[in-house]
Amino acid sequence: MQINGAVALVSGGNRGLGEQFVQALLERGASKVYAAARNPDTITTPGVVRVALDVTDPASVRAAADLAQDVTLLINNAGSSTRAGLPDGDVDDFRLEMETHFFGTLAMSRAFAPSLARNGGGAVLNVLSVLSWLTFPGSAAYSAAKSAAWSLTNALRVQLAEQKTSVTGLYVGYMDTDMAAHVDGPKSNPATVAQAALDGVEAGRYEILADATTVNVRAALSGDLTALYPQLAAAL
Repeated sequence: MQINGAVALVSGGNRGLGEQFVQALLERGASKVYAAARNPDTITTPGVVRVALDVTDPASVRAAADLAQDVTLLINNAGSSTRAGLPDGDVDDFRLEMETHFFGTLAMSRAFAPSLARNGGGAVLNVLSVLSWLTFPGSAAYSAAKSAAWSLTNALRVQLAEQKTSVTGLYVGYMDTDMAAHVDGPKSNPATVAQAALDGVEAGRYEILADATTVNVRAALSGDLTALYPQLAAAL
């Protein structure tokens, strides 16, 4: 997969990491970039095709796929963060997170897979999170949805290999975006993350671990749960 000459669609392409993906794609010579958002008027990057897209709305997803039939790279970046936790988080917030991160990614991947196949296979990049593998009291809804999207990404990778479509998962901690504005502490530069992710897509990598926290958490998955949740050790 080469970014130069590619035709890409970025969901959530109006701000944050999505906007950085759009800019990086243009800088790397993508021949066309569809920047998608629920309100396309919020997309300000010049030189793109603006697309109205709500990944939780099946009709909107179908319309986007019908419009962008020349896509060779699909970046599933649209996200939500309700910060709903347990045990008293609003169930509707949990549903929204699942509709966005799991069902939205599923709908987009299924809708665009035929076009990717016709155009030679291409690639799908799913924006996931270190919270696919780890959860905190205030991130239960988000983490559950991202964990489901992680499993979906693995399933898509196997299934779409038959049509020569590569599927890459991007895993990252907090980034300096509006979504993480409430967080104190180190944050990655989304522009740097976007470039690293596109490097990984071009290299055909299955997973991209964008920061040290993500690398450490990924490595700890094979160990005892107390390595990720030290409070459990104290409770024994």
